[in-house]
Amino acid sequence: MIDVTNLHKRFGAVTAVEDVSFRAEDGVVTGLLGPNGAGKTTTLRMLYSLIRPDRGSVKVDGMDVADRPLDVRRALGVLPDARGLYPRLTAREHVRYAGELHGLSGAALDTRIAELVELLDMKDIADRRTEGFSQGERMKVALARALVHGPRNVLLDEPTNGLDVMSTRAVRTLIRRLREQGHCIVFSSHVMQEVAALCDRIVVVARGRVVAEGTPDELRARTGKENLEEAFVAIIGSDQGLML
Repeated sequence: MIDVTNLHKRFGAVTAVEDVSFRAEDGVVTGLLGPNGAGKTTTLRMLYSLIRPDRGSVKVDGMDVADRPLDVRRALGVLPDARGLYPRLTAREHVRYAGELHGLSGAALDTRIAELVELLDMKDIADRRTEGFSQGERMKVALARALVHGPRNVLLDEPTNGLDVMSTRAVRTLIRRLREQGHCIVFSSHVMQEVAALCDRIVVVARGRVVAEGTPDELRARTGKENLEEAFVAIIGSDQGLML
């Protein structure tokens, strides 16, 4: 479970995040939905302790990110906006390296890597260097690296950005499986189809603020719109948020 309370972050004269609060439950896919520049990535970076907020707090499974950053990182699996692969390492070596950083080793690590290679359909690329990988192949490696230590909480920053249809379907299947296993999943997106297909709960962010929150059905009902895209346009075009 992730609790976000009154997060605020400025960069010089620009307020990137302004008093953002929400809760992401276990066994639920929570989507951060908003236009580009809304503050989604900055919010996620504060959740996984890459950026320190000017004020506010984040708790992951009851642990305060500011007080226990290392413990929080162990409880999180993070797919950042920059995938950051080493071109001379193979896919398997990337996952092994990440696992060792989390304290895994020996047969347990070998077994976990084999599970992820199977889960993400990486058999054909597992022992190839990542230099020259397609977007979909890079995404698989980054996801395996994020999940190798079996985190209960998973943060995904635009996980299907730039992917083809088949890779997008594979990522959606993985997210649904993680939800069925009781994981807490938070992902950011500006793609309405992704949010509609995956999210149990949506936090709409615009201009650095939470302007609406609720299930897809609740957001449609409150705006009086038939589909989620129309509801989203109505919400971000309004000066008054819809909190559910």
